[in-house]
Amino acid sequence: MNRLLIYAIVLSLGSTAIIAPSYASVRTDNARVPHIDGNTQFPPTRWGIFKHTFRLHVPQNSKAVTQIIIKVPDNVTVNNDLINIDVVDENEHKINTNVSVNGKTILLAFPEPVAPNTKFNIELKKIKKRNLGNAYLYSFSVKEVSIDAPIPIGVAWFRIY
Repeated sequence: MNRLLIYAIVLSLGSTAIIAPSYASVRTDNARVPHIDGNTQFPPTRWGIFKHTFRLHVPQNSKAVTQIIIKVPDNVTVNNDLINIDVVDENEHKINTNVSVNGKTILLAFPEPVAPNTKFNIELKKIKKRNLGNAYLYSFSVKEVSIDAPIPIGVAWFRIY
């Protein structure tokens, strides 16, 4: 009797696991604010010099983006040489960008606003880690056409193992 009860419970739990909703979420393109789609570090190491890449998306229902403001974490040193900061679209074509670095703030200004329904990457090369903390946390804001105030769009987080 106990064995039959155990089999029934296992079968019920197994069936539930099979039809349970997926943990993955699908992002629809009806957002109104640009957002961060992902971030990567290369090489995936704790020490030395590396590159951080951020993937951003300006959704179809958003306004065009004129500026991106990136707050760099205190435990990271960004090379002030502006050739080490690239903005490229999905097809690896460089997007015309005026870059300025002021302390721990990077300002990316676009002479021609980035149109809605655009995905692009921001690459920060020659990043150096300082011996503070166990994570890198970048904060992003954008300015859109006809809006002067920066709009926070999220953070990108790298865990140090």
